[in-house]
Amino acid sequence: MTTPGTPQADDPLAGVDLFTGLAPAVRSRVAAAAVPRSYRRGQLLFLEKDPGDSLIMVRRGAVSVFRTAPTGDRALLYVVRPPGVLGELALLDGGSRSASAEALEETHVLALSRGAFLELVRTQPPILDGVMRSFGGLIRRLTDQTSDHIFLDLPGRVAKTLIRLVGDNRSPVVTIDLNQTQLAEMAGGSRQSVNQALGTFATRGWLHTEGRKIVVTDIPALRRRAGMT
Repeated sequence: MTTPGTPQADDPLAGVDLFTGLAPAVRSRVAAAAVPRSYRRGQLLFLEKDPGDSLIMVRRGAVSVFRTAPTGDRALLYVVRPPGVLGELALLDGGSRSASAEALEETHVLALSRGAFLELVRTQPPILDGVMRSFGGLIRRLTDQTSDHIFLDLPGRVAKTLIRLVGDNRSPVVTIDLNQTQLAEMAGGSRQSVNQALGTFATRGWLHTEGRKIVVTDIPALRRRAGMT
């Protein structure tokens, strides 16, 4: 049985939105040109300002994408899980990495070089649709995050962050493998303030914690707290 959101062994790019417009044979050639890499929990894939020399396709595990302030504080921008990609922006404009990336758990990826990616763009016009969708999703995500910091209080941002992490999971109970420090970085608040918000949500029966994990038990209530219809 194939787990939803996990690339199939015989077509590792089948679920990658960036490549959905390509024929299976072309996807197979792309996968063959990519280099498999593995990362342990806490290991960096790349740092902000590093050369943008490859497109990263997550096959297993999870990757956090973050920015670091001069003070050392982190702002966790988003989390990438299979079959997501990261690093496409630096590939297209030839610039350096705009953020850093770290494995949240044992993670396996495929890395496609910038040269191979640009050749693919030149020779396979259907991939341009995927590139546009990818950039559209990035812009929408950043716009939403900016709006959230303007219009939502911290508990509202925490609730919305949890809903984003739940994603398309239809289960009534969802376990999020993200510790409270990482959640604070993603919601844009202090760890203490985020812990207080989680405590309030737990008292109301919306979630509970199990070690480093957060177990969401009432998704509709969190959606309402986040102001989401």
